[in-house]
Amino acid sequence: MTTFSTISPIFDVDTIRQAFPILGRMVKDKPLVYLDNAATSQKPLGVINAIHDYYTGYNANIHRGIHSLAEEATAAYEVTRHAVKQFIGAAAAEEIIFTRGTTEGINLVAYTWGRQNINAGDEIIISGMEHHSNIVPWQILCEEKNAVLKVIPVTEDGELSLMAYQNLLTDKTKLVSIVQVSNALGTVNPVKEMIAAAHHVGALVLVDGAQSAVHLDIDVQDLDCDFFAFSGHKVYGPTGVGVLYGKKKILENMPVFQGGGEMIKEVTFEHTTYNELPYKYEAGTPNIADTIALKSALDFINTIGKTKIRKHEAGLLAYATEQLETIPGLAIIGKAREKASLVSFVIKGTHPQDIGILLDNQGIAVRTGHHCCQPLMKRFEIPGTVRASFALYNTFEEVDKLITGLHKTIKMLS
Repeated sequence: MTTFSTISPIFDVDTIRQAFPILGRMVKDKPLVYLDNAATSQKPLGVINAIHDYYTGYNANIHRGIHSLAEEATAAYEVTRHAVKQFIGAAAAEEIIFTRGTTEGINLVAYTWGRQNINAGDEIIISGMEHHSNIVPWQILCEEKNAVLKVIPVTEDGELSLMAYQNLLTDKTKLVSIVQVSNALGTVNPVKEMIAAAHHVGALVLVDGAQSAVHLDIDVQDLDCDFFAFSGHKVYGPTGVGVLYGKKKILENMPVFQGGGEMIKEVTFEHTTYNELPYKYEAGTPNIADTIALKSALDFINTIGKTKIRKHEAGLLAYATEQLETIPGLAIIGKAREKASLVSFVIKGTHPQDIGILLDNQGIAVRTGHHCCQPLMKRFEIPGTVRASFALYNTFEEVDKLITGLHKTIKMLS
């Protein structure tokens, strides 16, 4: 049987862990084992220090002031925009819009491009494994416009039925909005091929990259997606900041999202003219400190390298899957051929929430419930799952603690 001690390390995880202060804390008198990274990742000192440096060194509003602090803050803010451009392979910095997160990015597209371009009888395609944030905005739009929402079915293994997807595409399809990596199953979807198929019928494509941006190499130009959204807090960055990428020509032709300062050129009581990209979609004072700190998170990932990170996380996933399958009564939900570093499971005769509470008593943090994917849970006829999700700072010893903790939990519940 494979054990963690027989697996060659990809990098020095102990050294990496020292950059994350929270990993040294105790929970219920036990060392923290944090396996809820798909919900939010922990933050390295570089990110924490960047926030501290802004508020103690150059706290000022951006883009409008001419004093030194304002100029320093503006420069740091725009440096992050260029870092994001490189991180996802955008063609221009103007294509990078800062948001509060993936949810706001999707809503921005729905309320601007969607309201402008979707009409009665038009069709929008999503998948059966979408997060609620990639379902509800399109439901609202379809109800408002009398359009049709179509859903790509999910197979028993937790993959999308690509044959069904091809059959759903018609000349009435105006938008496909799909998740690249499922937050509930870990499935990695073949979005590049799906984008090409959508473009063949003239539809645009939005990719939900909330889970993929931290794990996969993202090149939006290679994918040829029209929109791509992700959240800072899932890439070791702060909460409350995210990114919406859009192709420049599409963004230029979209109506504005919110009105206020920064998104205007000139305002009179008779008429307002709007600012150029990307400021057209960044009304009001933004989350300056956290946006600046996002660059530190991206630098952290780039310094280690996604290839090494993926290899380490794949080892954790393979080892955890192997060990979980030895537990009587446990069933893994989502057995796609290609998965990112999370595993969801149920244990016969137990409720996921009970498992989560008893694991927490042992210092082990996992996520339980429907993971904001209620339609997906309904498809598998379960109330929810226990989800363990891994990051670059997790260890094989922590996987062993999870397995030991589950055995203890099953005994307590039996």
